[in-house]
Amino acid sequence: MEDYPFFVKHLEIITGTMKQIYFLFLLILVVAACKNKSSTDHSVENTLILNMLDYNITPVSPTDRSSLAFSDQGAWFAYGLPDKLEYYGGFSGPFLMTQENGVWVSPSLSQLKLIETGTGKTIDWNNFNHTSSSYNSHLEQVFESEKLKIKQTLFFISPHTALITNKITNKSNKTFNLQAEWHGITFLEGLQLNVSKKNITIISDRSDAIGNIHTPGEIIQGIYANDTSYSIEIQAFHLEPGAARELLLTQSFIFPEYDWAKEQLQIDELPEVHQQLLQSRIREKESQLEELNNHLDTSWNNPIYKDLLSKTVLTLQNNWRVPAGELKHSGLFPSYHYLWFHAFWAWDSWKHAAALAYFNTELAKEQIKAMYDFMDEDGFIADCVFRDTIVEKHNFRNTKPPLSAWAVWEIYQKDNDLNFLKELYPKIRKQHHWWYAYRDYDRDGICEYGSTDGSLVAAKWESGMDNAVRFDDCQILKNSGSAYSLNQESVDLNAYLYAEKIFLIEMARILQKVDDISELKKEAEALKINIQKQFFDAGSGWFYDTSIDGETFIDAMGCEGWIPLWARIATTHQAEAVKTNMMNPLFFNGKVPFQTLSASHPKFKPDGGYWRGPVWLDQSYFGVIGLHNYGYIQEAYGATYKLFHNADGVLGKGKSIRENYNPVTGEGLESENFSWSAAHYLLLLINENHEN
Repeated sequence: MEDYPFFVKHLEIITGTMKQIYFLFLLILVVAACKNKSSTDHSVENTLILNMLDYNITPVSPTDRSSLAFSDQGAWFAYGLPDKLEYYGGFSGPFLMTQENGVWVSPSLSQLKLIETGTGKTIDWNNFNHTSSSYNSHLEQVFESEKLKIKQTLFFISPHTALITNKITNKSNKTFNLQAEWHGITFLEGLQLNVSKKNITIISDRSDAIGNIHTPGEIIQGIYANDTSYSIEIQAFHLEPGAARELLLTQSFIFPEYDWAKEQLQIDELPEVHQQLLQSRIREKESQLEELNNHLDTSWNNPIYKDLLSKTVLTLQNNWRVPAGELKHSGLFPSYHYLWFHAFWAWDSWKHAAALAYFNTELAKEQIKAMYDFMDEDGFIADCVFRDTIVEKHNFRNTKPPLSAWAVWEIYQKDNDLNFLKELYPKIRKQHHWWYAYRDYDRDGICEYGSTDGSLVAAKWESGMDNAVRFDDCQILKNSGSAYSLNQESVDLNAYLYAEKIFLIEMARILQKVDDISELKKEAEALKINIQKQFFDAGSGWFYDTSIDGETFIDAMGCEGWIPLWARIATTHQAEAVKTNMMNPLFFNGKVPFQTLSASHPKFKPDGGYWRGPVWLDQSYFGVIGLHNYGYIQEAYGATYKLFHNADGVLGKGKSIRENYNPVTGEGLESENFSWSAAHYLLLLINENHEN
């Protein structure tokens, strides 16, 4: 737009209609010129949000968890932005998820060093102004002095390789003669750095993933490595006044099941295509956000909520992992940031997939399949599964609540992939029948949570609400060989099973399975009536778990009580009573609403209580949708507003979305960068989920 005064000068001599036409014509030219400028200098003038999450960290040890890390394309490694001057010239990390539940390799594995060949003087980072930026597509740093400007970007060209580009521009009126060197150190034990041809390879004694550092397109003058450090010196170059030179460096970490030779070919092509690849990555992220913005509920049309959409997508992106080891499909960690969450969990996966369906249906399908890979011949699905069972074992002691049909139906509605539906329908049916075969102690058509090993703790895990107050006094009962049930019947489990029947009916209609439709309809109607009668207490206006015989309520008013509203089971009278309790500030409608246990309960523990008081976004989401389902629109939007505005760090930049929140203070609790919280915040923003 620098030429705008020129246009004004010429417009002064034009009058009337011709003046307007000329102005419009020139305005079109200016817009086109701006677009062309953007496409050539690769500036990020787009819908991507700047610095949505805070990646500023210089890790002081391999286990440093003081900040977040950026990842993309399902890579098993991530990066930060350095906040200490001695590590300028590179990016922090990488943070490796290829081993040990996540460890940093280095404060900065690859730092750029520039030497003036005439004087032998090293360019001093102290003399540069430094700015750093992050986007959903890439990380960026700019170092600028009176004489030089150095712009570094980092983005993932694949799940196995990150590219660091370095554009060095001469701002002075003299020629620079420069020698460039890449160097780095590691502080992670068990690594070995080797020189291999023109690359540095990184071997770990705790992982079969191989690391590789390469400088595509450069002539190497010298290369060196020992166990903890390396350097790569490239051919000196001249930089005339006003001229620029780009240096490329890649860091790769690749598992043996992937083809390194193929990856190497892609790396070798980078000098010719890296600019287009970055722009492609930017457009990919823009497209994702544009798609989501098109589905945004009009109640949340303010830019702050579009920023939140961006944060939810970025949260899911950072937790995305491609297949490796025993994981045969892509999926999401609950949180890469938390030490023990480097795995896939069943009901986490169903929730992730329901949100992913809105902007990445293929990844959503992968997430579903990743868990069905671990379904046995009876229909049991493992609770959680790991890439490397040396670090952690798969958990076959229990499963998780049945929500996969909900997720699959969400995915199908987005892309109408009949083959996907055909593949998953019989698997969901088998899983659905498993509950009645192995978790119905008294064969009354009402199921219980339980375990495969007879342990009480695993039976509680099976609910997903590990230490919920409603399970404080329960005991374990043996059903058959490796099937055990709790001695109480849970309202949420049976509401989920009812919803699953309804989703299966919808799938059966598409697949023209007439007999299945008839059978499922009968089952659903009978179950609906039983839930309305057995689990609802008219006196207090709430749905509760009951004893195994259905005669006694478990006296703990918890979030399971509104699941019948989400599943559309409650009568209008029952829904009215539940709504009244939900909206009561003394029960569930606090600063951050719809927590896991009523604030009136003597065991209510809002700070650190896990499932004994904090707000979990999946349960809050089910509560909000339950209100929408029964026409309580004002109450639903009011609660959603509080979930957005009163949970610390959800809105605004920097802080990550947390595992759960204190309902009284709004403080974020437990894990950072938590996937299912992000998934349900995304779903709360989307219009289709609120249609009554």
